[in-house]
Amino acid sequence: MSDDTKPASTGGGATVHINTVSGGSQSFGDHGTAESTNYTTVVASPRYADLLTSVRRLRRDLERGERAADDEALDAELADVEGEIARTGRSGAGPLARVRARLAEYAPAATTAASVTAVLQALAQLPQLPG
Repeated sequence: MSDDTKPASTGGGATVHINTVSGGSQSFGDHGTAESTNYTTVVASPRYADLLTSVRRLRRDLERGERAADDEALDAELADVEGEIARTGRSGAGPLARVRARLAEYAPAATTAASVTAVLQALAQLPQLPG
């Protein structure tokens, strides 16, 4: 009879401290698994990148104050454009025209005026939307 037994694990192995992890997945232990999901937005042109940035900024500004019915409708239109650009890198003329029309009739508060202007300027740079 041979003695093939291994010493019993006491669970007191090495200690690892991780302060922060950025840009990857980690797995520890005998049966550990690591999964990573990454989302990347690829825009069709710098003009769409500028529009996406401006739309996101305006949506953040709208969240800061009390919301009126006009704010809800504007945010819904902006969300459509933001989602389309994030998914496809561009947005169709229809959603862009609706945002432009909504902003033209929207009476922005002082806190959102700069953001509204930035979105309108970014929209003006897109050739698919005639002035």
